[in-house]
Amino acid sequence: MPRWTRVTPWIRFLALFLPVLMLALLVAWLPRLVGDEQEDASEPVVVPLVLTPAERALQEELVELADGFDGEVGLAVQDVSTGRILHANGDELYPQQSVSKFWVALAALGEADEGDFDLAEQVTLRREDMTVFHQPLREIVRARGRFDTDYGDLLDRALTRSDNTANDRILRRIGGPETVQDFIDDADLEGIRFGTDERTKQSAIAGLEWDQDYSIGNAFFDAREEVPDAVRAASFEAYLADPIDGASPIAIAHALGQLARGALLSSVSTELILSTLEQTRSGPRRLKGGVPAGWTIAHKTGTGQFYGGEQSGYNDIGILTSPEGREYSVVAMIRRTGAPTIARMQMMQEVVRAMVRYDEAAYPDSGDEPQGDEVNTEP
Repeated sequence: MPRWTRVTPWIRFLALFLPVLMLALLVAWLPRLVGDEQEDASEPVVVPLVLTPAERALQEELVELADGFDGEVGLAVQDVSTGRILHANGDELYPQQSVSKFWVALAALGEADEGDFDLAEQVTLRREDMTVFHQPLREIVRARGRFDTDYGDLLDRALTRSDNTANDRILRRIGGPETVQDFIDDADLEGIRFGTDERTKQSAIAGLEWDQDYSIGNAFFDAREEVPDAVRAASFEAYLADPIDGASPIAIAHALGQLARGALLSSVSTELILSTLEQTRSGPRRLKGGVPAGWTIAHKTGTGQFYGGEQSGYNDIGILTSPEGREYSVVAMIRRTGAPTIARMQMMQEVVRAMVRYDEAAYPDSGDEPQGDEVNTEP
């Protein structure tokens, strides 16, 4: 019997069986493929036009706080459970200043989640690593000549003490500003510019080019005093008009909500950054000053340079948590102001108190669903 007549039944069998097998596999795996795609999809930014009574009251308070402040202020808040963002002037770009350390930390932890960075990795800081302005590590290096630690310690110092040297050393280790901006962009966090390292940014705002000698003592301040007023003013105004580290309060409120929901980092890294931010030492009388007993806030501050009686950037952002575990993004950013520091802090504290009142109104029975009929605020 010819060979082809013997194999024909097998060919026929395979011709019938393989399509059935492929169909079965497709049916089995398609839901998983679709599900993965949905889990990876970014949450949209939701700024509602139709508000509940609790939201309406909160919106009115935010507008009143922004309009009544002596300066250019942007506010944004989000009920993390609903994803809905309310704001006052929150769609404009504001200088972040040290709020940008938050993005460095996120990018570094993202690298750690991918196995490309280890917080336990050892690092040595020397004089050439020093930066400018607030850097408590400078005194340690000056006294010892060097400081040996690990990147986990630097992350803690960058966030809780806003140490510029700790921040910039992490930034260099993970690949520089491009790595941070890539993290932001890959997470679909629109409306956020990371900018650059502290030495480059602060020098440019002052009308200078960085010199490492500026990291010693008052050298930076002395050099800044020598900058012609016209150059200093032009540099200051250029930064405020188009901040290299500009971000909108709405965008930051959305990003904080994404972090709280576990959409940006692994659960371990999410817990690490939030618990670290709860220990922040800077700005105890900004947002944190309005937090009532039983509530907590994980926050990061930012403070810019002065020129001509005005400050370029005075900020605080954070995740506010109620005793029942409800979470809220809270963002207060001041582009420029000559208002007394106490007035700035009081305004930020009132934003937190407004969120607490919203919580009481939206969840009167400590339930999980906000209460109240919606109110149409469309024009």
